[in-house]
Amino acid sequence: MSFDRKLDTSMYFITDSSYCGEEEFLQRVEDALRGGVILLQLREKNKTTRDYIDLATKVHALTTRYNVPLIIDDRMDVAMAVGAEGVHLGQSDMPIATARRIMGDDYIIGATTKTVPQALEAFEQGADYLGVGAIYPTTTKVKTVLTSVGTLKEICKAVPIPVNAIGGLNKDNIDVLAGSGIAGICVVSAIMKADSSYDATVELIEAAREKLGIAPGAGEGLVR
Repeated sequence: MSFDRKLDTSMYFITDSSYCGEEEFLQRVEDALRGGVILLQLREKNKTTRDYIDLATKVHALTTRYNVPLIIDDRMDVAMAVGAEGVHLGQSDMPIATARRIMGDDYIIGATTKTVPQALEAFEQGADYLGVGAIYPTTTKVKTVLTSVGTLKEICKAVPIPVNAIGGLNKDNIDVLAGSGIAGICVVSAIMKADSSYDATVELIEAAREKLGIAPGAGEGLVR
């Protein structure tokens, strides 16, 4: 189930199918994969379980072709049903320790955290990586709680697993993350809303390399 290589979170793409129809959505996903996305999270807040599984199956076929782990947002059942490589859990979702006990060590489990205590708890319970934010206001969620870069730095120092910044990030505003110690960035709109998801991914990777010293292949942390 797990990928036999280090867990690289440097360019983490989180999808949003609300921007387009399924055919265009799947094309954008593949374009992002061609562009160099290294980890992909399928996030669906409003689909039925059946529809979520159907779409996840199609997306997993693409990520498998490009040898990229697929992470399912929130839904451990969907992740296990389609054979995805992992699940991402928020603060209101199933506890990390419970998910790890059910899923075992072969799955990647990520966690959303906003404070050092939350980060330490997620790590101690078995999280493989953390998503921290929002750094900037974002349109992908109704309520956005911002996390300062200072807190982000403290979290990076507090845990030995990869920490990714998330929230309103794009190639023009990631400078603020320089020196923070992050392993990578998570983006949604910067790829989903771009004229070309392929070009946007390539440009993001180049910006992350130049401004943050982060690039695919430089990830930390072993896949369980």
